[in-house]
Amino acid sequence: MAASDGPRLWGDARVKTNRRKLLAGLALQSLATTGMGSRAMAKATSSDAPSFKVRTVEPAWVPVRGGLKLSARLWIPDGAGRFPVVLEYIPYRTRDSYRAVDDHWGPQLAARGIAFARVDIRGSGESDGVLNDEYLASEQQDGVEIIAWLAAQPWCNGNVGMRGISWGGFSTLQVAALAPPALKAIMPMCATDMRFANDAHYVGGAVGLTNLKWAAGFEAVMAGPPDPAVVGDRWAAMWRERLEQTPSIAARWLSHQSNDEYWRHGSVGLDYGAIKCPVYLVDGWADSYAESAERLLRGITAPKKALIGPWGHIYPDFGSPGPSLDWAFEEVRWWRHWLAGEDNGVMDGPLLRFYMPYATPAETRIGELPGRWAGEAQWPSPTIRPRELDLAPGALADRAPPPSRLTYVGDKLVGLAKPEWIPYAVAELPRDQSADDAQSLVFELPALTEPLEILGVPTLHLRVTSDRPVAKLAARLSEVGADGRAWLVTSGLLNLAFRDGLTQPPKPLTPGQSYDIVLPLTVIAHRFKAGSKIRLSLSESLWPLVWPSPQVATLSFDLGEARLTLPVRPIPASEPDFPIPVTHSGFSRGEPELTIGPPDASGVVHIHGAWADQPSVVGGVGTETSGAGPDMDLAYNPADPSSCVWRVSQSSRFRRGDWDAETRVTIEMTADETSYFIKEQLTALKDGAVFFHRERSDVIARRLT
Repeated sequence: MAASDGPRLWGDARVKTNRRKLLAGLALQSLATTGMGSRAMAKATSSDAPSFKVRTVEPAWVPVRGGLKLSARLWIPDGAGRFPVVLEYIPYRTRDSYRAVDDHWGPQLAARGIAFARVDIRGSGESDGVLNDEYLASEQQDGVEIIAWLAAQPWCNGNVGMRGISWGGFSTLQVAALAPPALKAIMPMCATDMRFANDAHYVGGAVGLTNLKWAAGFEAVMAGPPDPAVVGDRWAAMWRERLEQTPSIAARWLSHQSNDEYWRHGSVGLDYGAIKCPVYLVDGWADSYAESAERLLRGITAPKKALIGPWGHIYPDFGSPGPSLDWAFEEVRWWRHWLAGEDNGVMDGPLLRFYMPYATPAETRIGELPGRWAGEAQWPSPTIRPRELDLAPGALADRAPPPSRLTYVGDKLVGLAKPEWIPYAVAELPRDQSADDAQSLVFELPALTEPLEILGVPTLHLRVTSDRPVAKLAARLSEVGADGRAWLVTSGLLNLAFRDGLTQPPKPLTPGQSYDIVLPLTVIAHRFKAGSKIRLSLSESLWPLVWPSPQVATLSFDLGEARLTLPVRPIPASEPDFPIPVTHSGFSRGEPELTIGPPDASGVVHIHGAWADQPSVVGGVGTETSGAGPDMDLAYNPADPSSCVWRVSQSSRFRRGDWDAETRVTIEMTADETSYFIKEQLTALKDGAVFFHRERSDVIARRLT
């Protein structure tokens, strides 16, 4: 949701696209408020916070247990009195890689009376220690100590908030679950409540491509060099310690193939009641973490509200697809209400505000989606009316058809039209689904005579039989226009070994035995246009989204026990007022090279993806950051699961004067029916010469994946 040299938020919280160019552009990005009604503008003006000059402290050092110091930057209102402070706590180098983002938020909040603290996790940036995994208990305990330190500063009123996107959202939820006394409110964005069920590592209990891509990016984060301008001559010794203690993280993640204690740690969805402070949940329909936002909204009992926009894995004020929002306006209202006692109406109105899109991101090429802002006073909403559609060969129907049975052989390549877990560029978007549908079982509802809107979790109920002990089930829900093109609305995938739920241990299928399967698709809001058709498409898998099953599986479906439930939201005559200023930032992410070739003579399909290296100089620091990735080379013959190969690489480089430090990571994954094989290389260059090199091979047993 972090490239080797950048934050984990723009491209896949875990896909890690080339964020360096995004960060450089962010520093220059301006937001123009447009299209607001007079009532909304009046609210924006009346609740604007006072204006302060801003004092910046860099570096600031936060002491934590073990005698370590964490590197931080502080933005403090320069005025009389004491102020609340908001913390963002991530491992993405506040001095250089994330500097433009921090320089965007810090001054905006501090100028309105809210101090801002950006702290690098231990072992990242210039912080002491080593970082050798995600979401460690030490990271969370450090977070508690950071909050106490901030609350005790002479300029602080004792009230601390916590916010962040992707890793920052994860850490916000996880630290809040420890209930530090001074933490009075949080704002997690694009984050998960269940690490195994809804993160980049596994998709529906199947190994995801993003697991390998994020592994390459995260290895570079763990092995990143501290800046000698901050830590002095000890930087090289610190860097070597980090390199030596960087694990083969892909092998570690792949060794945990179910919701064991490893993934349960940091999964706040196991006990929503542990979060006792007020929560503002923020996400976008084009982000795969939206399903966690929906669950968190249902599960949290503390004061709460949520906003889900049209965008993907990105802050709302750079929303892509748009429209975007003046998010500093809303954050200021939230923090001044809960941290400064200001009665500004931020808790008024609907519990859930959301965007109802009238098109998919692919149709607008990640441009602005037509649609409207809407709201629900409760969640789950009593206004939602489930519509059950029965399945018949080729058809969806409101009336139960005669019983029938269909069989599907999983030796077909389905998924090239949906290659990414979270797309961040036009090339990565789900394209017209027709080619994949031609290789799937397809069920269609006749053309709609009037628009139909859905809000929530479409759910598929199927009675399935497999001829193999391990098999998957993938479902895609599309809108088919009059021109015959099919645009993906939402999808779901389940490793059928997890048919009892992703929190339960997997169990093999008994070949020939029927199972009643419930497959929830990803939560979504969407308006199907009059004249369009609703299409459901079923396949055994989606590649390269997930790794193929150990053997080609044949699935049989008893359609007499099959139905699709749509969460239909009646179209209201009007929607609640939307108080947040709407903007149109037009943020551009750039485009990767993505090539999908036809099958070669042996039936193997090859995919090549690469993000170009575009060096940039960090303003105010003078460091040139560069690097490429995640680059990928993928190969697969669907008739032979053992033919699958995933290879990814990531590099990052920091240069300034006589300082030149570069990190390169390459990981390759293959498998047979019983084992996964990981080959990893980690190389560091100092002044162009090899400073550290490691090659490692791991064999990991397949456990029903």
